[in-house]
Amino acid sequence: MHIELLSADELKKLRSLIMAADNIVVCCHVNPDGDAIGSSLAWAEVLRHFDKNPVIIIPDQYPDFLRWLPCTETIVRYDKHTDEADALIADADLIFCLDFNELSRTDDMQNALNATRAQKILIDHHLKPSVDAVLSISRPHLSSTSEMVFRLAWQLDLFSQLDRKFAIPTYCGMMTDTGGFTFASNDPQIFFIIGQLLTKGIDKDKIYRNVYNVFSEYRLRLQGYVLYEKMHVVEGCNAAYFTLTRDDLKRFHYVKGDSEGLVNMPLQIKGMKLSISLREDTERDNYVLVSLRSVDDFPCNEMAAKFFNGGGHKNASGGKLMCSIDEAVEITNKAIAAYQSKLK
Repeated sequence: MHIELLSADELKKLRSLIMAADNIVVCCHVNPDGDAIGSSLAWAEVLRHFDKNPVIIIPDQYPDFLRWLPCTETIVRYDKHTDEADALIADADLIFCLDFNELSRTDDMQNALNATRAQKILIDHHLKPSVDAVLSISRPHLSSTSEMVFRLAWQLDLFSQLDRKFAIPTYCGMMTDTGGFTFASNDPQIFFIIGQLLTKGIDKDKIYRNVYNVFSEYRLRLQGYVLYEKMHVVEGCNAAYFTLTRDDLKRFHYVKGDSEGLVNMPLQIKGMKLSISLREDTERDNYVLVSLRSVDDFPCNEMAAKFFNGGGHKNASGGKLMCSIDEAVEITNKAIAAYQSKLK
């Protein structure tokens, strides 16, 4: 099966850049999800097979339901260890940028990444990459950055040497970025890759339970609250949205990751095409985090760019609004009205 990503010249360049580097940093986007963490951990494992000692630096906290992944104890959080992270980035001669298309998606890390003299290599599956990279490996048609990491490991002839420490985060990243292989996962090659990962002795059922069946009682009650009290279905538009205020989050003892997947629930309504989540940030005033999910051909990435200072994939996007939650609702209603013809 043809699963290679790079031309012969690109592959040679990738090998050469890795071999020439003494200090390698792997980084991902702010609010890292399963694909960001999974691909970073897996790629670091690949680099170790080049006798390198990469450091993974992430902008901020990742969800508790990913802490069980192998080698997470090696991750450096920029927001908690800023001086250490700045020094590591400044000393790096090669930086891998995983699962983001522009440096602004690294939040407070952006200045350090702009200032470093290190060469950058991009490995990403988002549209319109703008990272100034010496090698840009951008494949928006693929399911996840974790899938790309597998393909690179395969093309580098390293897969046979890799073990569960590579296979587990790779599978986890692919699984989470496809909603348990329920979207963006019709390519038969994805299931070839899954079959290969299973040869490493991973338990895919346990990986699923570790991610999706580990929520607290409060999180489950939050889910019911969203569906019963907060979900607003826009009549005649096959769209829905809900808000989560700071008071809501406090009431249900919110921890990072508790809102994961909630935005998908309204899509279970027959005929629903678009779902939008509006969540107040727990630390910053007048800052609303926006998640958009859609089905079929509705371009929620286009809506995210036009109305929510964001972007992403056609069926899964995000953004942010610097305003109150009430103003965010007004903007959401305007966005839905603007796309009414595509939602009917």
